[in-house]
Amino acid sequence: MTKKTINVGLIGCGVVGTGVANNLLNISRAERNLPCEIKLKKIADLYPFKERPYKIPLDLFTTNADEILDDPEIDIVIELVGGCGFPLKVIRTALEKKKSVVTANKALLAEYGPEMARLAKENGVDLYYEAAVCGGIPVIKAIREGLTVDTITSFRGIVNGTCNYILTGMGKYNMLFDDAVKAAQMNGYAEADPTFDLMGKDSLHKLVLLMANCFGQWIKPEDIYTEGIVDLDQTDIRCAEELGYVIKLIAQAKRRGNMLECMVAPTLISKKSLLAGVADAYNAVEINGAPIGRTVYYGEGAGMNATSSAVTADVIDIARNIYCGCVGRLPVFALEKEQCVKVPTGDMEMRYYLRWKTDDKPGVISALSQELTDRNIGISSVILHEFAKAQPYSIVTFMTRETTEKNMRDAVQALNKLDCIQSRTVLLRVESGF
Repeated sequence: MTKKTINVGLIGCGVVGTGVANNLLNISRAERNLPCEIKLKKIADLYPFKERPYKIPLDLFTTNADEILDDPEIDIVIELVGGCGFPLKVIRTALEKKKSVVTANKALLAEYGPEMARLAKENGVDLYYEAAVCGGIPVIKAIREGLTVDTITSFRGIVNGTCNYILTGMGKYNMLFDDAVKAAQMNGYAEADPTFDLMGKDSLHKLVLLMANCFGQWIKPEDIYTEGIVDLDQTDIRCAEELGYVIKLIAQAKRRGNMLECMVAPTLISKKSLLAGVADAYNAVEINGAPIGRTVYYGEGAGMNATSSAVTADVIDIARNIYCGCVGRLPVFALEKEQCVKVPTGDMEMRYYLRWKTDDKPGVISALSQELTDRNIGISSVILHEFAKAQPYSIVTFMTRETTEKNMRDAVQALNKLDCIQSRTVLLRVESGF
């Protein structure tokens, strides 16, 4: 028998949770064409009396999450605490008690996704997580439902708003890295300790979830090469600009037959690319598939409004499933496909950007070139940048042709031993073959 009212419990009422609570309290069954009522029955939070941007009735609050997990009338549990300790217990318990779950917790899912998917399937409930990837952009829904007939061959994306905001500041406003980080913190786009974002870990977790949906492959986070933006210099922003590129932190994966390549790293993106125009805290994901071709998903990747929108939409989708008796119609991840082999990072082939601060004297370019030639690495361009001509050194960049990551790293080790360079080699990837 279908339920006329779907009861929801919310665990974690911070910024995003407050937005979700406000959405649910003001949802209109008629306006949203809902077949049933959706009722926010209880909110668990350690600080029920703290000031919030929306007024939430105090009688909804409890400080004990078990009041939600043990309530047989609650059908859907929303987990918005974050982290992998207490939230893992919450989600496990909810699924085992046959309650569907909505979460934005990409870190937890990237670490425990297969277990959570198994629990949801065994207990006949749903686990939705749209807000875990790119905030308010419905990219998971697009992959799981809109592109279900397509064979996805590759995707790449700007999936971390904090890093993109910082890189925009460095490129558009000529800010130094530290100043751009402070600006991101002042404007609410970066945490007091932004290390998790700046080291690429947030993008890594989202990459894991995207691969599980696009390719049906579960690759552990620790098996994916990840590089953040902490070592980027304003010099590289300027050099990339002169070469016709912008630098973005890119999460990307490509499938070739049963081989899978994946990486998170700062990457030179052509100014002609759609991703090059994605500024500030916005996110975008490009997906290639057959027969559809290329599709692009763009929007706000973080913040209360974007994230609470995605969470609430998941609640509505699950409520419709419960009402219609079709819970579990979509697998949590598409993990039942033929297993791919992950290409070792060293065997991945791509183009590279190399940059040095060198002695200002004859023979430098020849010495740098020789180290690459000795390793059969082709050079597509050499630039002696004019903006450093008044300095007692030269700024030199090389753009290479495609070679393997291992070959390039070996070359960099040799290049760093040359007496003519005054700083270590800066190595960045360049988009190619997407």
